[in-house]
Amino acid sequence: MLKTQKLSHRYHKEEMIHFPDIQCAEGESLLILGQSGVGKTTLLHILAGLLKPNEGDVFLNEQSLYSLSKSSIDNFRGDNIGIVFQQAHFVGALTVLENILLTQKMGRGQEDKARVMSVLEQLQVEHKSNAYPRNLSQGEKQRVSIARAIINSPKLILADEPTSALDDKTCNESIKLLENQSKALGAALVIVTHDGRLKDFINNKIILE
Repeated sequence: MLKTQKLSHRYHKEEMIHFPDIQCAEGESLLILGQSGVGKTTLLHILAGLLKPNEGDVFLNEQSLYSLSKSSIDNFRGDNIGIVFQQAHFVGALTVLENILLTQKMGRGQEDKARVMSVLEQLQVEHKSNAYPRNLSQGEKQRVSIARAIINSPKLILADEPTSALDDKTCNESIKLLENQSKALGAALVIVTHDGRLKDFINNKIILE
């Protein structure tokens, strides 16, 4: 499913960051732990096709990500990769429903309102479909972020610090939702975080130092 080989990256004249090789099968979860400054977000951006590494490559279903052109990577990401960012980055002028329809259209080229409502219902936020992002609680924003990440049935779900701003109860709920949704889709789930609470949820882990 997801595999990396000899990834390394350097910003300007800073020291090269070398990442351990990753393997994560469909339906599996992987936790990447580390404190600030060790390259967690850099690694996530590389896995997402947002940042080309200086060395190495990422393979998703045996497709080499960085052998593709930039436009092809963008299309590949829209079809195969869902991202839950630390900050939700919703379009404030659009409702929850409109935000997810936009993601759907950008990825698959067409809107399917019934599918969006079904996913929102699974995540228990269908009653917020006509609400604007500014009117959502933190927990609701997290659920909508997950809905947006999975709407195009990706093969890989990436989550960047998905629980850092959440209390223990909402943290537990969010991780269970992410794991349940990834398993339902048969997707690999990679969570990048410094949140030590998640060690108790996911056995498969890599610690960046």
